[in-house]
Amino acid sequence: MSLSTPTSVQKLQMALHGKAKQAPDHRFHSLYDKVYRADVLAHAFDRCRANGGAAGVDGQTFDDIEAKGLEAWLGQLAEELRDRTYRPQAVRRVYIPKPDGTQRPLGIPTVKDRVAQMVVVLVLEPIFEADLQPEQYAYRPGRNPHDALRRVDGLLRSGHTQVVDADLSGYFDSVPHVELMKCLRRRIVDGSLLHLLKMWLEMPVEETDDRGRAKRTTVNRDTGRGTPQGAPISPLLANLYMRRFVLGWKAQGHDRRLNAHIVNYADDFVICCRGTAAQAMSVMQGMMTRLRLTVNEHKTHVCRLPDQTFDFLGFTFGRYYSPRTGRPNLTCWPSRKRVSRFCDAISELTAGRWLPLDVAERVAKLNRMLMGWRNYFAFGAFWKAFHAVERHTQRRLRRWLCRKHKVQGPGGDTYPLEYLYDELGLVSLERTAPRRSAARAKP
Repeated sequence: MSLSTPTSVQKLQMALHGKAKQAPDHRFHSLYDKVYRADVLAHAFDRCRANGGAAGVDGQTFDDIEAKGLEAWLGQLAEELRDRTYRPQAVRRVYIPKPDGTQRPLGIPTVKDRVAQMVVVLVLEPIFEADLQPEQYAYRPGRNPHDALRRVDGLLRSGHTQVVDADLSGYFDSVPHVELMKCLRRRIVDGSLLHLLKMWLEMPVEETDDRGRAKRTTVNRDTGRGTPQGAPISPLLANLYMRRFVLGWKAQGHDRRLNAHIVNYADDFVICCRGTAAQAMSVMQGMMTRLRLTVNEHKTHVCRLPDQTFDFLGFTFGRYYSPRTGRPNLTCWPSRKRVSRFCDAISELTAGRWLPLDVAERVAKLNRMLMGWRNYFAFGAFWKAFHAVERHTQRRLRRWLCRKHKVQGPGGDTYPLEYLYDELGLVSLERTAPRRSAARAKP
């Protein structure tokens, strides 16, 4: 299945983006007819299909839909949207364990609701992309976490070595609906489209208790807060509301007055300053209060580099001593937490209960994990982290092979490195890593 955007959808998005860019004050009146266009719906389904994900409260999967006839299913959804009879179902709530022992709530909408939301994303994203600020890097075409990391790296090297390491408590669950709808209405006048967005903000949540009983709540509607985290529409809405903070920071002149610059990725952000971090943190806290967002006082603090360090997007920034020359350098490297978490995942994948699996299948799963981790963390001073992960992977795979084949000892002689890498085809992080850091590959 190709994920290339159809030409007709590209033309629509280019026209919307061009108008929004050309006229910053323009408000769009007629958009709803785009959400039930057959070509946009089909592309939205393909995008959601590629993202995968479990079934929602109705139990329907992408395979179920395609088995029964995708064209008819899309036609039915188009009819519901066109006739304004479409109503979203409840979001299935699951919890994802976090490294600190707590759990992160995640919502799983039904496939129908995911596709409907993706259609609206395809229509609205080109419009609001014209308004998002350069300091915002998440969920945007042509931008990625490495771009945000490069920006922080550049600010630190230009002398902005006092950093406000900020943390918001439950950002996605805290975004106020009234203020968010104002952000949307600044560009969108189409009442039918705004009604769709409001319904998604107020979707009920269904979760299963320890006894297997389903319970539904309407906390988002009751409190007037929260975006549907885990849903296709959520990143766009989260970016749109964070824009108020980033734009307000510059409009009020804090970037110039305090020489303090924001780098934002989703709900994570840092403020890099030249000697004014304490003032910047105070101003930021006041602005977040007015935006009805909560700053986590325990996790938000000022870091003074190079003597201190801070973590951002899975990397630690601070003074790093080159293992080759011993010289200190101000840079970033994969954080200890992320390395430890990945090693735990490797241990889980090579645990005893996986012994019945075929060796080739086990190595293939390891390789997919290793390549994904390498692609993200091959940035900054990554060699020590790669070396630690590589050694851990070797030990765990050897241990798994010894247990599977009932071999005594650690397995170094029976399964040497040549066997692991040349015979089994295990991916080597150190052999396949780029020769130079990507940290300053772009200006």
